[in-house]
Amino acid sequence: MSARSAVGSLFALAAKQPVSSYGRQRSLHTLPRSSVRPSQWLRGQRRFQQQQQRRAAGSFTGNARDLWSRHPLQVSIAASAILAGTVALVYTNYMYQTYILGAFHNYPEEVAKKLRRALYYTNTDLQPKEAIKYYKQALQIAEEMEIDPFSDEIMGVKIQVAKLMEDVGQIGKAIQVLEILRRDSLEFLRQYGDREHNKTKRTRVLAKCVGMSVKLGELYGTAEIYDREMSEERLVWAVETVLKEVQRRQSIRQASDLSDEQLNEREGKWMSNSEIGASLEALATNYESKDQHYLATPLFLQALSLQPTKDCHTVILMNNLASSLAQQSPRAARAAQDYAQSRVINSAESSGPSGPVATRETMIMNARTWAQKALEVAGSMRPPERNDECDLGCAVATHNLGEFAEMLSDIREAKRRYQEAISIGKAIGFQEGVQNGQERLKQLKA
Repeated sequence: MSARSAVGSLFALAAKQPVSSYGRQRSLHTLPRSSVRPSQWLRGQRRFQQQQQRRAAGSFTGNARDLWSRHPLQVSIAASAILAGTVALVYTNYMYQTYILGAFHNYPEEVAKKLRRALYYTNTDLQPKEAIKYYKQALQIAEEMEIDPFSDEIMGVKIQVAKLMEDVGQIGKAIQVLEILRRDSLEFLRQYGDREHNKTKRTRVLAKCVGMSVKLGELYGTAEIYDREMSEERLVWAVETVLKEVQRRQSIRQASDLSDEQLNEREGKWMSNSEIGASLEALATNYESKDQHYLATPLFLQALSLQPTKDCHTVILMNNLASSLAQQSPRAARAAQDYAQSRVINSAESSGPSGPVATRETMIMNARTWAQKALEVAGSMRPPERNDECDLGCAVATHNLGEFAEMLSDIREAKRRYQEAISIGKAIGFQEGVQNGQERLKQLKA
């Protein structure tokens, strides 16, 4: 007999029995009425519960003290493990809410699902093929949903794909992704950028194009590709575009008598000074790598003038400026300075340089001044603002001062600076700086 039929038979049997017969089998008795009122009974119950809680608390505290006295080490380890687990749980929940859910709140859920999978195979379990598959699916869904292809969200996905390609060493594919996105963006700007309702969008997309061009300049200059002409072409375009846009916005502000806030509301917010400085620095570094120091110097100088505050990166810029000054010919430097002054960013009223061309000795002394300023800035930085750039900048600036002294035939000062640079390099683990200093000392002693 099955369980279901057995239960059915039991209920059927109970239904057939008369009520009186069922009552005789089990007589029911009522409890005598209590003489205690309900309110008194409730108060008594509360007192009993409070006493029980106090006893429980007391016994727990006593047991905990006893356990601590018997096994202090084990209790400490257990408590630390519990605390660490609690902190990890809270942190994991925070990371999930902020970076997993929060990072995709601007995307429709259908797109966000694919991007979460892509992000997992990008950052957690690196599988480039799987990541690319989900990135493509996300972009395809976005296209089907007619999401603006030039929105920050969609452009950001494509830039993330390029970054993934770079991270796994596929520099050529990273360049291809960025070049296609840059081409499509510039075509959009050419066709629709001048329309009234696209003013703020134009500014945003143009800024993205500048950033992509700077990155392309970097990628073209890597050892895997090493296309110096394309690297320079992309960086020059980025810098010239920045300068033209700054001048255009200045003209609009002056013609319409607008404040910075009104200009940003009307035209959209443009790149910050630090972002503009980064593009100038990238082109300057490109020129420096080709020993075109007369072109690098004015760009380093303008990038330095755009630094919002003195920080450790200021130290690096000052060092680069000092190095370029010391390695260029005076006449080429004068020509480059004239050109830079004609396109100065900070002041439209700046006039070109006047007076005779600087001598070689004067340029080295100017370089020495910038290196000394780099040391002063680095020495003034304190944690948390101070970072590895300050330490590295100190070592490089000190070594450069040794080279400048050597150029000025001050051998004693040069040796002192090299020895100091070697000490700093050893302290911070800058082995390349140590080797360079030691080589210079050997040459001076030879």
